[in-house]
Amino acid sequence: MKNMFKINLQNKKLAINGGRPIRKKRWSNNVTTDNKELEIIKKVIKTGNLSLFEGSHKPDYPFSFGGGPFVKNLEKEWSKFYRIRNSVSMNSATSCLFASIGALEIGYGDEVIVSPFTMTACALAPLIYGAIPIFADVEENTGCIDPKSFQEKITKRTKAIIIVHQFGFPADMRKILSIAKKNNIKIIEDCAQAHAAKYMDKYVGTIGDIGVFSLNVNKAIQTGEGGICVTNSDKIAYRLKLIRNHGEAVVEKARYKNIINIAGFNYRMTEITAAIGLSQLKKLNLLNKKRIELIRYFVKKLPKLDFIKPMSGREKKNKLNGNKSTYYIFPLIFDKTKTNISRKSFVKTANAEGAAFYEAYVKPLYLQPLYQKKILFKKGYPFSAKENRKIKTNYFKNSCPVAEKLHFNKIVLNEHIRFPHKKKDIDDLINIINKIIKCK
Repeated sequence: MKNMFKINLQNKKLAINGGRPIRKKRWSNNVTTDNKELEIIKKVIKTGNLSLFEGSHKPDYPFSFGGGPFVKNLEKEWSKFYRIRNSVSMNSATSCLFASIGALEIGYGDEVIVSPFTMTACALAPLIYGAIPIFADVEENTGCIDPKSFQEKITKRTKAIIIVHQFGFPADMRKILSIAKKNNIKIIEDCAQAHAAKYMDKYVGTIGDIGVFSLNVNKAIQTGEGGICVTNSDKIAYRLKLIRNHGEAVVEKARYKNIINIAGFNYRMTEITAAIGLSQLKKLNLLNKKRIELIRYFVKKLPKLDFIKPMSGREKKNKLNGNKSTYYIFPLIFDKTKTNISRKSFVKTANAEGAAFYEAYVKPLYLQPLYQKKILFKKGYPFSAKENRKIKTNYFKNSCPVAEKLHFNKIVLNEHIRFPHKKKDIDDLINIINKIIKCK
């Protein structure tokens, strides 16, 4: 075929055929902690208070509705860093997503537009409150929701959209905001993979109604598990706090009248987790800087090939618009029409050399059994609820063709282009690719 880059995978120099691999050293886990975390944990231990939350409306210290001093300090510093009015910590970003749906008073008869190309919690969050997720397709160059597809999926029932800033790429928030405002649709930004990423000089998460950040072990900064919601709305922030901490037991004494969705859970963060978060937040800019430097180094050294290229993100098109990606996982696009080998063969061959690439990301969510069978709770609820019976779902093959194309055919990922790795580690990846392409 014309313009096809041919590779001989039978070459005996390749490790997959018994040759010597480029790299034998194991890739490091996402280690972001050091003695600073140890010291701040000691401070918590010395207080003897591992949590100071209480499921009643007590604003006073030591036990309170809002938690202890480390929790409150983390929320204060998070708000300061992100230039946002309110931050509400929780025990995971999944809890944050669930609480966000509840705080926005979404439920039976409502639709929430979500990405199919992300972690399951985004689509599960509406279902927990009885609302139905509708899937919008994504952009091929970012993996973020395509504004055009978002607009096409809107109905009179659409109450919110959950935007995922995929892989640390900011979504096209200008277009999304415009569409959402015209249709009175709330915006939840999932920033789990996009700590300190920016869109037009604004931190992602601070643009919509609620932003959600993850402090899971794999993220840019971490507390093991944990999450934080941000919002400029005092009303929404208070509802998030009610849902976080047994709200049903609080509303009477708090004289809070709007109890819709205020069945409170225990989404509370511990003092130790918050203390680690405080230490990690101070490292965020440095860790992002190191990650971005390694990504740029990799891209610069990557051979110019038609069959495998980096995802372009948004900066490439608009270098002066204040967009900043923070690269949670670095995505490459594999084009099988430009070479004689398959994506699977390329990944298998590269990994035999020590690369640690992997194919695909997540199977489009609507193809999972939950959506194919439309069963979450007994008797098919919430899909079978009378308020939801007229909702037309799009849980079928080719519903979101770009997301399917990325997952099944195109995307190749690497999660190790980050601290504590150095440029010499990235050189191994480049040398592996060079070794493969020289096998003609």
